[in-house]
Amino acid sequence: MSGRWDRVRIATARLGGDSSAPGSRARRSSAGSVGSVSELRPLPSRTVTLGRIQPQAPTHRTIYCNDRDANIPVGYKGNSVSTTKYNLLTFLPKGLFEQFRRVANLYFLMISILSTTPISPVHPVTNVVPLSLVLLVSLIKEAFEDWKRLQNDLAINATPVEVLQGQRWETTQWKKLQVGDIVRIKQDGFFPADLLFLASTNPDGVCYIEAANLDGETNLKIRKALEKTWDYLIP
Repeated sequence: MSGRWDRVRIATARLGGDSSAPGSRARRSSAGSVGSVSELRPLPSRTVTLGRIQPQAPTHRTIYCNDRDANIPVGYKGNSVSTTKYNLLTFLPKGLFEQFRRVANLYFLMISILSTTPISPVHPVTNVVPLSLVLLVSLIKEAFEDWKRLQNDLAINATPVEVLQGQRWETTQWKKLQVGDIVRIKQDGFFPADLLFLASTNPDGVCYIEAANLDGETNLKIRKALEKTWDYLIP
């Protein structure tokens, strides 16, 4: 039993730092080192961000109303609309790429290439000519549809709109509008761009708009002008 209690006493000395046990000086020095660590000042913390930092969009931007010269250095986009798919330089390569994205055309292209080899039992003309005719008809159809889209874009971009220039209203085209222009839309007119409602001919500053071209709803939506701009503009 004495040997067992000695082992218990020695283990207690190792855990609690008893001075009567053998090696108690070393245990006290260790306990002293632990106490000195607890008295050290905490290290300054820092924030570490994992991954790539995404650029944040500006919270606001300054737009000068009715002052085109002040808005030119900012480099805003124009108001021209373009829905075409091709131009003179990209029509042929992009058109062929679109045609060969179809599985049927790609399959017949591979058959035409294999028919040019010496081991082919058929003449290459029997495969190349039909494929060429299909591609030609498809490209002509694409060109005609893109031409119609171009005509619609030109008509929309040339639509007249009234813009405030200085102290008077002048007529210009939709494609010539710039950020910061003040426009006047009459009854049953179309909006040439995204607009901020400033004033209305109604005494309460209310306007009824139809957004069927955007969401398909034919119900009129109520929009109210900014009260701070009622007295500055007379539509």
